[in-house]
Amino acid sequence: MTAFTGKVVLITGGARGIGAEVARRLHARGAHLILVDVDPPPLRELAAELGGEEHVVAVPADVRDFAAMEAAVARGIERFGGIDIVMANAGIASYGSVLAVDPAAFRRVIEVNLVGCFHTVRAALPSVVERRGYVLIVSSLAAYLAMPGMAPYDAAKAGVEHFANALRLEVAHLGVDVGSAHMSWIDTPLVRESFADLPAVARGLAALPSPIRKTTSVRECGARFERGIARRARRINVPLWVGLLRWLRPLLQTRLVERSSGKTTPDWLPEVDAEVAELGRSFSARTQALGGD
Repeated sequence: MTAFTGKVVLITGGARGIGAEVARRLHARGAHLILVDVDPPPLRELAAELGGEEHVVAVPADVRDFAAMEAAVARGIERFGGIDIVMANAGIASYGSVLAVDPAAFRRVIEVNLVGCFHTVRAALPSVVERRGYVLIVSSLAAYLAMPGMAPYDAAKAGVEHFANALRLEVAHLGVDVGSAHMSWIDTPLVRESFADLPAVARGLAALPSPIRKTTSVRECGARFERGIARRARRINVPLWVGLLRWLRPLLQTRLVERSSGKTTPDWLPEVDAEVAELGRSFSARTQALGGD
């Protein structure tokens, strides 16, 4: 209990999935929460579940809007006095190859996943520095291993990993620790929506070698995050084997491996693009509705 009792934790993308699971876990261990999400109804429901304003400040906001993030941070500090931990978790994924994805969708993924991460950290960092706290940047397995059809997401998640690395160097002497989280397929709404919209994606995942094709539960992922945040980890890998790919990254980018792993791409990727064209959108219906360009 002592790791989180009385600590103030800011979580973006806090209404669903990994963000909500971590919020529940840290709240159970005595943390005060500042939850930010672009979707107000589930955000309100989670805040009510966790006890309302006594322990939770819930702020509907878009991480692409720096002024909105500054306001969210100010509300949290006014309520709880400061911020000890930041989990920059808000993220989305688009559909389709570079030739098929809507350019506006590509830009939106970068703005939410990468620029939104910067906005979150920049707004909260003065308070985190004051409290010698911890910042967790939620990246992905995609930072280690590129996948066809996921170029915007891959680029953004590789970017936030390096953002975390640079930030760590900048704030270490101030007593602030910085980590990055890297997950394979997690059973979140984002992943389930992708499989439902694009059957070819689900078939492509099934064709991948084990353990890459396996999906991890949100509960298991949340438990790993909880332990990692408690020890102010430099990296949190979910499942643990994901960490091995960080060290194998140079090998994974060789022509031999790319040639072998890309054998199914000429058949599989056109199927995905055809399904995207039939959908008529480059996001899930929910993501599209929550601020589509």
